[in-house]
Amino acid sequence: MLATAPRPRSHRGDPSRRAPCRHTPPFNKVRAPLVACLLLSVTACSGQPHETQHAVHWHDPIEVATGPAYRGPWRMNESQFLLVDDSSIAITENGTTVVIYGNLEERDIFLQIYDPTGTPRHETPVNISHSPNVFSWLPRVVVEEPDASRIYVLWQEIVFSGGSHGGEIFFARSIDGGKTFSPPINLSNTTAGAGKGRQSRHQWHNGSLDIVRGHGGLLYAAWTEFEGPLWLARSDDDGATFSSPALIAGGGSDLPGRGPSLALSGESVVYLAWTVGEDSSANIRLAVSQDQGLSFEPYREVHPGPGLADAPKIAVCADGVVHLVYGETRGGRRAVFYARSTDGGRTFEERRTLSGNARAGFPSLAVSENQDVVVTWELFPGRGPRSRGLGYAVSRDGGATFSSPAEVPGTADAEGGTNGSQQGLLMRKLAMNESGALAVVNSTFRAGDVSRVLLLRGVLPGDEP
Repeated sequence: MLATAPRPRSHRGDPSRRAPCRHTPPFNKVRAPLVACLLLSVTACSGQPHETQHAVHWHDPIEVATGPAYRGPWRMNESQFLLVDDSSIAITENGTTVVIYGNLEERDIFLQIYDPTGTPRHETPVNISHSPNVFSWLPRVVVEEPDASRIYVLWQEIVFSGGSHGGEIFFARSIDGGKTFSPPINLSNTTAGAGKGRQSRHQWHNGSLDIVRGHGGLLYAAWTEFEGPLWLARSDDDGATFSSPALIAGGGSDLPGRGPSLALSGESVVYLAWTVGEDSSANIRLAVSQDQGLSFEPYREVHPGPGLADAPKIAVCADGVVHLVYGETRGGRRAVFYARSTDGGRTFEERRTLSGNARAGFPSLAVSENQDVVVTWELFPGRGPRSRGLGYAVSRDGGATFSSPAEVPGTADAEGGTNGSQQGLLMRKLAMNESGALAVVNSTFRAGDVSRVLLLRGVLPGDEP
């Protein structure tokens, strides 16, 4: 059974009375890959190509937000970070797209919703976090079908609570289509730096968190702390209240958890994947709950090997097939790998490289009931820590075969800027609905000039309206 650690839950008070973080540099590592597609040749599991062609039809990018592009020295919550960044996305079955992002100049999380034609729902972006004295960033969002009438947002705030690192996990929901949001709730209430995905004492990514919504108003939120524990909190009343966090892994002498990803199957099964820090040959770990997250089986390691596996994303199709993607670094090479399981995550097929010869990492994953699987990733054209553009690959047969990798048009700044993600690369940038409509969000940063959040919408071949 889960070891639980009761903690008081409370609505946040006046942010101006909270002490700023004093010890948390915003970002100490990198993100990678690329998404785009025009003509794709499919590669079979055996590695032999067949000449089936796909054409993902992309609309012109939509500029969600723009801002300056200045990131000064780290001075806790007094830092001069003047940019828009940290975008994430969800899409409903009718094509309504929800984009959330951080405006670091205002230190808050904002939301905009686009109807299927690309028209924004709100005249101005909606402020979710309302914490102008504390940095809020790296959110995740899930929505209720079919028109995003209910929206659930999880994010990290750099609240200093007395420990060596700042960070708390906050949640808010909207029940009126994003017009207003409930007062944010602090789910973590810790001094241990919640939301940190530690690779070493000197390197980490913020945004080590995830949220998923199940049947009957069940919500699950997971996050890690700088000191190592991986926590899960659940709500059985559609986000009105949450349980005290339950310890899943980490703590004590165990390696620190990093980059959790949640997925659901049916009404009871919860999948939780993550990796660990302080290990140059870290493997992906997977734990499964059969009772709606009340307890978890012992975790298994997926494809153990000498490389450093990182940033997993997990999803489950209606037929119960578990899909897993992750990045791996080995000998200076960065690549994105895919594997699937047909027995509930007990075993996985041999993994396959999706990113080709490109230096790639930090994938996002989306699946549909039609056995479509889409993977995007950060592209690293150089050997530095900053990515530029997104890459992607598509499967139309449940992961049996994948297209050759391609670049998502419009995600690479034509004037030489990098992807944003200044605070960390543990993001979720891809969403897909059952009709094959795709939504990709990406931020760009051209130092001293401009930062942008861009929405790219597309549709898989054969699924055009």
